[in-house]
Amino acid sequence: MPIPKVAIVGRPNVGKSSIMNWQAGRLVSVVDPTAGVTRDRVDYLMHHQGRYFELVDTGGIGVVDSDDLSDDIENQIQFAIDQANLILFVVDGRVGLTVLDKMVAERLRKIDVPKLIVVNKCDSIKTDMEMHEFNGVADAPMLQTSVKGNRHREELLHKVVELLPEADADEQQLGEDREHEPELKLAVVGRRNVGKSTFINALAQTERMIVSEIAGTTRDSVDIRFDLDGKSFVAIDTPGVRKRKSLANDIEYYGLVRAQKSIRRADVVLMFFDSTDKISRVDKKLVDEILERNKACIFVINKWDLGLEKEMTSEKWSEYLLKTFGSLRHVPVAFITAKDSRNIKQLINLTQSVYKQSRERVTTGQLNRIVEEACAQNAPRFKSNKRGKIFYATQVATEPPTIILKCNDPELFDKNWKRYLIGKLREELPYKEVPIKVYFRGKAAGEDENSPAPPRKPPKKRTSTKGTRGDKSKKKSKKSRTR
Repeated sequence: MPIPKVAIVGRPNVGKSSIMNWQAGRLVSVVDPTAGVTRDRVDYLMHHQGRYFELVDTGGIGVVDSDDLSDDIENQIQFAIDQANLILFVVDGRVGLTVLDKMVAERLRKIDVPKLIVVNKCDSIKTDMEMHEFNGVADAPMLQTSVKGNRHREELLHKVVELLPEADADEQQLGEDREHEPELKLAVVGRRNVGKSTFINALAQTERMIVSEIAGTTRDSVDIRFDLDGKSFVAIDTPGVRKRKSLANDIEYYGLVRAQKSIRRADVVLMFFDSTDKISRVDKKLVDEILERNKACIFVINKWDLGLEKEMTSEKWSEYLLKTFGSLRHVPVAFITAKDSRNIKQLINLTQSVYKQSRERVTTGQLNRIVEEACAQNAPRFKSNKRGKIFYATQVATEPPTIILKCNDPELFDKNWKRYLIGKLREELPYKEVPIKVYFRGKAAGEDENSPAPPRKPPKKRTSTKGTRGDKSKKKSKKSRTR
């Protein structure tokens, strides 16, 4: 038996996503007063009282979606209900029982799965007194909660564990395997409607995310675990990003923030482009974020079947990317058609190769030999009648590979020479397709390649020890005269 699933269901705006985040202890689902914010299923692995279970947040039942995705949202809800071992039926204690609540209850009554009525938003004892109106709405026990007032969080967890089916021998092992860090985390980023969710579904081999021609379908950053060749991976599907001035509301703004967070916590970033569209300002903003975070990256050209129809070639696209992102010429390029799962396995294999490069370490001896040869072939130029000298080099970190160069003065090395040196390092070391961070350190600690050299302190005046006693006697005689 797989890890038990606990589906959180109910009409819109009863606080399902708030309960999800509250129980998880972190921001998992987007929370907003706007009805219908949650569209895809969002899950999170929980561990309480020795039991593992998955909390699954769902969209609001009965929501009329502004983008005409109601049927897709409904399919996601039904899938979560069909897979559930326990259903948390969430209602609003402040508003009371509504017609839509009764419709949800009628739908759940036909499902032979344990249920728990969660009367949410019970911020005061007065609200608790009115819980009786929910009696009989479903054949299930009832518990009042308040996310805002942090009421009965532990009680809800205890009740969930109590209502779960009995654990089998596989649950513990599966839960522990899920808790282990995956082989690598992939952030799937790009502007809206470039095929990110289609790619995620191809990886998960299920309709895990809503896919639509309507831009901006995905609103949450959703972690999807998948296995390939016996290894576990996590793909982070991110909301599509558009120009900051075009952000229509808070939902889209938080989507942008989540895309940035996903880049920060990923091991490798898959930057998606549409083969039929030009590179936009939004694409450049996302690439700048990747560059700023020094993340290993792969440029993914999706919908390649449509690109070929327009007589685009891989050479033309590679040249286009090189011209647009000249400082990222080391980034590999992959061409896929996510809709047909074409070249997807090759892309995952490439991400493993890139990730392995970012974790490589080289010996100090090898590094110093390469730096010495680079200086001999092209010595730094004279600056203020001085030439920069590198005394030694050492690697201090990985992900990305980080190298410290001890030198006489960082100011004596211009940008062109630094670029030349990084090129030589990339050519000689196993870092062909990943960013390399290089810091030039002078004699004073704390210098990096972007910081000015520290001001030199004036030499301290040396005081002679000769005649010390005589000086003291003179001072005493002066004091005596004064007295």
